[in-house]
Amino acid sequence: MQTYHTPLDLVRERSPERPVAFARPGVVAVAARWFQDSFQGDVFYAVKANPSPWVIETLAANGVASFDVASIPEIELVAEHAPGSRMAFMHPVKSRRAIAQAYFDHGVKTFSFDTHEELQKIIEATGNADDLSLIVRLGVSAEGAAYSLSGKFGVDSHHAPALLLAARRATQDRMGVSFHVGSQCMRPTAFQAAMAQANRAILRAGVMVDVVDVGGGFPSVYPGMVPPDLSDYVDSIHRGFAEMSVHKDTELWAEPGRALVAEASSVLTKVELRKGDALYLNDGSYGSLFDAAHSKWPFPVKLYRGEDGAGEEVEGPLKPFRFYGPTCDSIDHMPGPFWLPEDVREGDYIEIGMLGAYGIAMNTRFNGFGDAETVAVSDAPMASMYGLAGRHIRLPREQQQEERKVVRLSRPKGAAGKKGRRR
Repeated sequence: MQTYHTPLDLVRERSPERPVAFARPGVVAVAARWFQDSFQGDVFYAVKANPSPWVIETLAANGVASFDVASIPEIELVAEHAPGSRMAFMHPVKSRRAIAQAYFDHGVKTFSFDTHEELQKIIEATGNADDLSLIVRLGVSAEGAAYSLSGKFGVDSHHAPALLLAARRATQDRMGVSFHVGSQCMRPTAFQAAMAQANRAILRAGVMVDVVDVGGGFPSVYPGMVPPDLSDYVDSIHRGFAEMSVHKDTELWAEPGRALVAEASSVLTKVELRKGDALYLNDGSYGSLFDAAHSKWPFPVKLYRGEDGAGEEVEGPLKPFRFYGPTCDSIDHMPGPFWLPEDVREGDYIEIGMLGAYGIAMNTRFNGFGDAETVAVSDAPMASMYGLAGRHIRLPREQQQEERKVVRLSRPKGAAGKKGRRR
């Protein structure tokens, strides 16, 4: 992966025709270390948030040794880029073949489910194995979340005790509970409330659990969505765990996705056409901007002048813009508002920040678009839950060496002493 100091260096060196995803491994490393230091349990990275190999490798190199996987391709990805890691197959609905392949070919022994039928499927597909870790997915309230994930998965409180008892009888190894308070949870106490709800189900079932998995939902910061400190979330979880009726060896798990990777990537798009306040880009809702279209999240943006590869960051009076993607589909629309300098024009480049989670991972090839290049950069994210905004982020040593070579090549003639900004 080619390395630049900043996205501006890439724009100065060349004028890319396709979208470019900027990878910031140093940012992933900081987030991984924060969770390792702050969360009093085991951290399972939710691979679905960003399955890029560089993410898996960076997490593994910084202490994250467990992964929440949802499919055989995700299992194979982790096995290749973080060999020896522990994996938990936490999708509550799986095919029999996928269960068998995960267990027999990859040694995955942890499975989640929310019905008696899925539990029986797991038992049969693994040949009545007695070394399974069986995790019952509970349905809990998702108040305070940007995305509610309670509609599709999770056994309700009425049926949970019977399923917990069946799971306890089905394994000689670990049995536990999991839940999900919803993606981009803005209320730390939601975790504590969900744990109390889980505890009531455990008491009604009359079982002891070996695992309490609080799932994901840990937020990142976006324009108009500034959550409480992440420390408030882990404090709420630790309080909730202390109040549960569990034994002293019960394990506490979490499955952060967004919070580990959201800050670690941005996407460079090119303006193909301007129609008043509408900018037509070479990336959109079928590419990296799914959330910008379907959830109408106004991600942070920067503008770079693209004429003749001049590569200056443009500043000045701002106005709101809306985006359209490159496909022929009219729903390929990101309403924003995205606040950019008012003189934006065709050929300029827009960097859209905070797309490390559910950005490049959502890419399709609809209409022949979606082929994005990935390069590494070491500048700070546009916003940060870890105090990284405005700071230089150190890269691994080998990437620093590559960066120095590229920066020398990309510096335009006469650039020495230039501030590289247009007022």
